[in-house]
Amino acid sequence: MHIEDIAYSYEELSLRGALAVQEARSGRLPGVLVIHDAGGLSENIRDKTRRVAALGFCAFALDLFGNGETVTDGMARIGKMCADLKRWRGLAQAGLQVLAARPECDPKRLAAIGYCFGGTTVYELARSGVDLKGVVGFHSGLSPSSGEARNIQGKVLTLIGADDPLIPPEARLAFEREMTEAKVDWQMHIYGDTAHSFTNPTMDRPGFRYDARADARSWASMRAFFEEIFAQA
Repeated sequence: MHIEDIAYSYEELSLRGALAVQEARSGRLPGVLVIHDAGGLSENIRDKTRRVAALGFCAFALDLFGNGETVTDGMARIGKMCADLKRWRGLAQAGLQVLAARPECDPKRLAAIGYCFGGTTVYELARSGVDLKGVVGFHSGLSPSSGEARNIQGKVLTLIGADDPLIPPEARLAFEREMTEAKVDWQMHIYGDTAHSFTNPTMDRPGFRYDARADARSWASMRAFFEEIFAQA
């Protein structure tokens, strides 16, 4: 597998993302953008990027914070980012542009996945109207949206723990209502007895806990989703 860190920028910010793609391939591959959580571009996210590439995709993990590093003040950073929708979306679009420009990638077959805040980010990326066949959010925040779901071009898959303290039932219902009213092709999978961060093997604290069963089920759901959206591309 070819693995490469790629330097790029958005406005004044120097960014560094991680590309992964199989060495042996035939033609251009569908591209999958991977968006990290509030901790930054961690080894966990890099590992997931490599796993996506092993499925036969050109995968690129973008950098929202700068220099491709992990951070300890992620909650403060994402708070500022959410307050500036244009910059938030611009950072996501910059990463997507890096992926689409890669010679290994078919720019007409693109998707995005994200974890926690990264999942919230893929929804905003889709709401911005970019050409994505689909987006997947793993234990992603379902915060009030910009009201622009009508701009979503692809399909949406949301993977949520029933016991996630950050995503109460009313937030799920509001998200469902938004997607339905905008006539988006959406799915939501809810895993019982499952908290936040269920795909992160390092997480184990009240309300935030790895769950191997939900991790495996959500990954299988993502794979089936990709088969669907790229078969129609």
